[in-house]
Amino acid sequence: MHAMEPADNALTRELIGTGTNQVTIQTEDFVFNALVAGPENGDPVLLLHGFPSTGYQWRSQLKALGDAGYRALAPNQRGYSPLARPLDTSAYTYDLLVEDVFAIADAVGWAKFHLVGHDWGAFVAWAAAGLNPDRIRSLTPISVPHPEAFAVALVDPDGEQAQMSSYMDFFRSEGSEATFLANDAELLRNIYLSAGLSGEEMEPYLEVLGTPEALGAALNWYRANNFLGDEIGPVPGRRTRIPDILIPTMFIWSDEDTALGRQGAELTEFYVSGNYRFEVLEGANHWVTEVAAEQVNKLLLDHLDDNP
Repeated sequence: MHAMEPADNALTRELIGTGTNQVTIQTEDFVFNALVAGPENGDPVLLLHGFPSTGYQWRSQLKALGDAGYRALAPNQRGYSPLARPLDTSAYTYDLLVEDVFAIADAVGWAKFHLVGHDWGAFVAWAAAGLNPDRIRSLTPISVPHPEAFAVALVDPDGEQAQMSSYMDFFRSEGSEATFLANDAELLRNIYLSAGLSGEEMEPYLEVLGTPEALGAALNWYRANNFLGDEIGPVPGRRTRIPDILIPTMFIWSDEDTALGRQGAELTEFYVSGNYRFEVLEGANHWVTEVAAEQVNKLLLDHLDDNP
């Protein structure tokens, strides 16, 4: 892990006085930009962002975790870090995103760690914890249910998830990044507005994702993965390859999320065999790490303290 020289940019400005620092992490294949907070010997917590976010989405949680004595790390994941941006769409399948999680942990010397994820980061966190539970102390996915629960909800002809997920067809379409960035990134800015961000607060996101190359790489996560799973999956009766979760898990979902419905959220308990806690944030939309930061911080610290 190497400290980054302070740059004259919006991210540096937004982090002043927070105790959060910018670093780079060198793995065998890539260099990831990341944010870090808390004492070096603190209990390790890895935070995975979603789309169209970066490690900056965790700024409130990084400060809260650092102040509480945890060592919190939020990388800009594959495609979001300029030196971790392969060109082929096939380089963004979820198994490779999971490999990055453990490569980053290895690079900073974390044998075991707490894992937290929101949106796409939650999907990757579910997969990482299911496929390699021995490395994860506790799991906190936010917004996105267990991939098996999501797949079941998505194919239910009587459910609402298919309609709620219809936006993905546009995200996957060729050249959708150009539409996002047209008219001074009007469509992208509107997403940040829905998270309650001011023009200044959204600038760190636009610095990372404001080019077709960067945003196209981020959208490749959608293009490379199939959330429906298989009609006949590798395990009888299942659509996905993500196992049940064996470790202590707290799933946070918000009841005004327009992208992720209640059905998948409530089905998730059937795919966690370890200690399970389901928390519903009432009156909050999808962008809970920002619009409900204090509630998320309290729940997260409580969960981590229960699973040292």
